[in-house]
Amino acid sequence: MSERERVLKEVRAALEHEPRVNLHKCSVTMEFADGVLTLEGEVEHVAAKKLSLELAIAVQGVTGIVDRLHVAPATRMGDGAILDAVRDALLQESTLMNCSIHLIRKGALETVREVAREPRGAIRVSVNEGVVLLDDHVTGLTEKRLAGVLAWWVPGSRDVINGMEVIPDQPDSDEEMAKAVRIVLKKDPFVNGERISVVVRQSVVTLEGDAPSAPQKEMAEFDAWYVFGVDKVINRLEVHP
Repeated sequence: MSERERVLKEVRAALEHEPRVNLHKCSVTMEFADGVLTLEGEVEHVAAKKLSLELAIAVQGVTGIVDRLHVAPATRMGDGAILDAVRDALLQESTLMNCSIHLIRKGALETVREVAREPRGAIRVSVNEGVVLLDDHVTGLTEKRLAGVLAWWVPGSRDVINGMEVIPDQPDSDEEMAKAVRIVLKKDPFVNGERISVVVRQSVVTLEGDAPSAPQKEMAEFDAWYVFGVDKVINRLEVHP
């Protein structure tokens, strides 16, 4: 068996043993060359996407990953509709009210809001085949993370690439990440963030407490996965109606 065949076999076995990754319902293709594994396809949800990447990079011989995995959207939407929905979500978020917002629509720059007095950054949004790209800069990690989650919450989003810089540079930490997860849980109208405690250790988020239903337990976990920089989520929420 060649090195390529061994790696692909071990990656596929790792994904098949992960209950959150259903390869029978998702079409994931893999290619491996020179230490780089390419994963491409559409998976059921964000947890499946992130876990697939984590499991793949742990296989011996894999030194890099090209991530072309997308999430099956809750609602199929055109790029223009997704762009409008992301725009509206950013405009309505009070934490981002001092950020200028620009859109790239059909190759043309469209200014939605220009903040001249005490600006806290500029967010540039584009969408390509359901993938949302956030670019330019903000002044804090919380703003960067919150903007990314708002984009993920748009029903048609298949992926979010959060390429915004934080200027001036801000050191990250587990507590900074935990703060962002708590903010997101409190902002999600479908999750009771007051009943959930959040602990982060080395970019691994642990959720404890309870949720009124299994779907809300899952939604809380997805919210944590959506936060930029999170490597893993351990969901210890108990379901208590």
